[in-house]
Amino acid sequence: MDKRRSGAIINSIVASYVDSMYVNSNPELEELRSFAEANHVPVILKDAESFILMLLKLRNPSSILEIGTAVGYSAICFALGSDAHVTTIEADRNMYDAARSNISNFNCQDRIDIIYGDARETLSSFDEQRKYDMVFIDAAKSHYREFWDLIIPLCTDDAMIICDNVLMKGMTASDEFDTNRRYRTSIRKMREFLDYINNLEYADTSILPIGDGVSVSIIDRK
Repeated sequence: MDKRRSGAIINSIVASYVDSMYVNSNPELEELRSFAEANHVPVILKDAESFILMLLKLRNPSSILEIGTAVGYSAICFALGSDAHVTTIEADRNMYDAARSNISNFNCQDRIDIIYGDARETLSSFDEQRKYDMVFIDAAKSHYREFWDLIIPLCTDDAMIICDNVLMKGMTASDEFDTNRRYRTSIRKMREFLDYINNLEYADTSILPIGDGVSVSIIDRK
């Protein structure tokens, strides 16, 4: 069976069943998700969201760094689903403005710092004395390796790093899913990135077929 929901890598029957288990007890947050999906704004898929929120409960981070804010949905999820302070970076001005408005509407402006700019430039100016114990990367897929190298000095010695969309609708696993050969460079870079993090001595990594693919890495520099 080769039927897939948009953005997912499992068949539509399994995806629909898993999505039927999704529970969002916050109607305003559910409304924001519906708005984003209706307007084709990329937000974390439902099963990926549930999985990450469970990891937050297990790890209980105090400081979260997010690369790729979009309209602020995931940053708000993280703030409402944990006691952590969230710092998020967005390179698109329209998305940044929308996210600021949404963060304010959810009264999360004291819990979420949003920064406008290219993360590859912004992260270079971060104070390395300020450490993050969770990082969520969900931005330009071809730059994941660059993001990783920039965030490592900012991570605690046992930080958790989560990367979303690493299987790229199946294209990372097989070229057959890149039917028009439009994403060859991004596919190559994502494969190189996953191979890189999967073989690091200072990190343990799992790559999971959740949502559009999620990698979870636990840093071990103790």
